[in-house]
Amino acid sequence: MTLDARMIRLLLELRREGITDPRLLGAMEKVPRDLFVPAAFTDQAFANMALPIGYGQTVSQPLIVAQMTLALQASERMKVLEIGTGSGYQAAVLSHLCRRVYSIERHADLLKEAEGRFKTLGIHNITTLKGDGSKGWPQQAPFERILVTAAAETMPDALADQLAVGGSMVLPLGPQGQDQALLRVRRTESGFETENLGLTRFVPLVEGAVEMAQNRVAARRAP
Repeated sequence: MTLDARMIRLLLELRREGITDPRLLGAMEKVPRDLFVPAAFTDQAFANMALPIGYGQTVSQPLIVAQMTLALQASERMKVLEIGTGSGYQAAVLSHLCRRVYSIERHADLLKEAEGRFKTLGIHNITTLKGDGSKGWPQQAPFERILVTAAAETMPDALADQLAVGGSMVLPLGPQGQDQALLRVRRTESGFETENLGLTRFVPLVEGAVEMAQNRVAARRAP
């Protein structure tokens, strides 16, 4: 099966699952998913399934990417914060739907690989940062939209604080090893409104990962 045929089959499957938004489908068609998975999995790149990318991380199945992106309701003028760059696939899809994507990843090697993919595809509206995603990116806040691609057990206060009034955040919330709630959180003038979009399962959002790694390095260097 040719690459184009595999992409067409994936898009048709997404349509059968209820993903009919033409802007979203057009954005996903522009992103070659086989570029965002390890070489050992390129033959499965256009299957509707999650695939491992190393460091205990995965690239989400296309249906989940589509559902979360659709729930985000990002427009071409918006500034979006993504927590968890991973392979870069979700950020690449978002790059075709909004003005600028700010994406944070705690694994340096994954981030470097994702940056290389963005360069190969000529995507210039993604800005990346190696860091603790649970802290967000205060220097660039506020954001009209925030997308979190890892699950926290409680709402990350720093991310909520960086959401613009009138903005929305889509994130999985709940304990690890169990189904989590996919939530859309809207910030209003008086607080936050939460909508449950269904069940999902994501890798954990690890808080303080960068600081812990730095402390381990410092400890090894200490006399």
